[in-house]
Amino acid sequence: MESKRAVIEQIVFHNLETGFCVLRMQDESTEEAFTATGVFLQPVAGAEFLLEGEFTESRYGRQFKVSSMVEKVPASTKGLERYLGSGMIQGIGKVYAHKIVETYGLDTIGIIEQEPERLLAIEGIGAKKLEKITEAWNRQKEIKNVMIFLQGYGVSPAYGVKIFKVYGNDSIRKVKENPYVLIQDVWGIGFTLADNLARSMGIGQNSPERIRAGITYVLEEMSKAGHCYARFEELKVQASRVLDVGEEQVEGEIRHLAREKVIIEDYEDLFFLPLLYHCELGIKNRVESMMKTVPERLGYDEIQITEEVSATAGILYDDIQRSAIRLSLSTRLMVLTGGPGTGKTTTVMGIIRALEYQKRHILLAAPTGRAAKRLGETTGKPASTIHRLLEFSPAEGFMRNEENLLDCDTLILDEASMVDVLLMYTVLRALPDEASIILVGDVDQLPAVGPGNVLRDFIDSDMVDIICLERIFRQGKASAIVDNAHRINRGEMISKDQDRESDFFFMEEKDPKRILQTIKDLISRRLPATYQLDPLKDIQVLSPMQKGELGAKNLNRELQEVLNPQKKKIVFGQTEFRLHDRVMQIRNNYEKKVFNGDIGTVTDLDEETKQLLIDFSGDELVYDIGDFDELVLAYAVTIHKSQGSEYPVVITPLSMSHYLMLQRNLIYTAVTRAEKLMILLGETRALRRAISRSDVQKRNTVLKDRLQEMMR
Repeated sequence: MESKRAVIEQIVFHNLETGFCVLRMQDESTEEAFTATGVFLQPVAGAEFLLEGEFTESRYGRQFKVSSMVEKVPASTKGLERYLGSGMIQGIGKVYAHKIVETYGLDTIGIIEQEPERLLAIEGIGAKKLEKITEAWNRQKEIKNVMIFLQGYGVSPAYGVKIFKVYGNDSIRKVKENPYVLIQDVWGIGFTLADNLARSMGIGQNSPERIRAGITYVLEEMSKAGHCYARFEELKVQASRVLDVGEEQVEGEIRHLAREKVIIEDYEDLFFLPLLYHCELGIKNRVESMMKTVPERLGYDEIQITEEVSATAGILYDDIQRSAIRLSLSTRLMVLTGGPGTGKTTTVMGIIRALEYQKRHILLAAPTGRAAKRLGETTGKPASTIHRLLEFSPAEGFMRNEENLLDCDTLILDEASMVDVLLMYTVLRALPDEASIILVGDVDQLPAVGPGNVLRDFIDSDMVDIICLERIFRQGKASAIVDNAHRINRGEMISKDQDRESDFFFMEEKDPKRILQTIKDLISRRLPATYQLDPLKDIQVLSPMQKGELGAKNLNRELQEVLNPQKKKIVFGQTEFRLHDRVMQIRNNYEKKVFNGDIGTVTDLDEETKQLLIDFSGDELVYDIGDFDELVLAYAVTIHKSQGSEYPVVITPLSMSHYLMLQRNLIYTAVTRAEKLMILLGETRALRRAISRSDVQKRNTVLKDRLQEMMR
């Protein structure tokens, strides 16, 4: 084992997830330059370390493999100046680093820590700048203390930064008291990581804190799968398996958590996370309140208005569409559902005209930015995301609520199948009792990513007004996309009648490698040449899964190489973000006002500061490296992530490697995302399996039952 005191000259590679670095360093005693590899805490150019390790030979040449390191205060004025000027301390750049070190020399660090007011003697540093420098210095010092503490228990630097962002100077105390609080408070930290941390800190396998955290974890994992509750036996068995403890221990802690209201028991032996329980109950209470409020009658004849709307628009509505328009004038809560090509958009336009005839104040909204934009374009009316409509603030939550109601007479909510119980309750809380709400959506698509199955539960409850559009309206040449979507929904095999003018193609291929190669060829060469398409804007690959050779992750790597072979890039973990990349936001970021599923384009990047500039539908946002875990490449996305979006061209690979995900509503959703051209590429038997399987896992929700209680 060899010891070295060395300074970082250049950061060649830094994996924020693991803390692993490749650094160019200079030996302080010999001034020899060498390459070092290992895990470093917040490496910055100019920082000095006492290293222990040994030189090894690899295909990358001779490298010093670091086994342990301790950061040291730079021992030279040159090192100090570079260290302070590296950008690690907000308020001190290269210019001020030079001035400070020139004035105070090797005493600089001591002065910053113990006598910071002496920095006021430096020209250009006033009280405000001094306060910023002091805060930044103390913050860096505390972060290092936290990271050193956590690293001792095997927690990566990336998670150390996240923990510090949440708890600040209180981080070490919080983690020591109960590591399991990290699951709730720090995004990205799950039960496994918190459990490993707790076990390494000496918390026993059978400790009540661990078992209670495991029970809550199981409920949270079930909510991610769409469930609002778990049955007692189900919860007990799953928690016992996750925790590797006896079921009798779990049983006692389930009852304890229920007594303490940490989880809620309802309907006898159904256990809810409190938030989901109150959302389901809240939806029922709001609907009941709305139904009891008698709407104001303005003396308009509903049949006459419908005829007037039809004549003015020059559209001959069918009987069901006319019923929808008439019903919209008197309903409190109405669902308008139907598949592709059944005239939902035309009917919504008729409803809007009829409501305007009554001089109603109408608001339009949808769950995602893309869906809201499309709603606005098709209706010619302003439309927004639900979050924007409800004026969400990161600091204060939804500003529109029961104390600050929406100013409207009718709210039309599109893509309602995507709305989970949390968002539906939030919407209903902000809706005036005398207002009405019209939910528009295709109930046969995939349900919401979040918990619950609100649109289906509303329909099945028979407690709200339902209009189901079934007739397919054809204009000009019949659309094979529409025809095959309805075939799939009925459980029938797609039509194999394909000609060059068709908008739907099935390409048979069994070998996953050939499927992948064909997708790359279609996007990069054949489709752009035949249809004059921009492959970066017009074509979207939708995969049934995230993993595997034909999963979204691998497809993104392959398609990035073909479509965007840029050299300008930032490496983050196993992902390269390149200039002009198409990317997707994978969690709601309320500060940036960008949400799960939003797609943007990298318009600029800075390889030195590790920043991306991303354009989300005209809004350019800056992403620091700490935000990168919220982004993935989006040349390919999962079908689940495509909900609420439409694309000019969709390509979907289908393979028996997708076996577990092959369901009718999954393929139906993929096909209905295509506006102009749909290509299914893969195995016939995989397609047959998907179409034949409509046994979608039933979601654990009692919203339908709660709504039906209004009749009792």
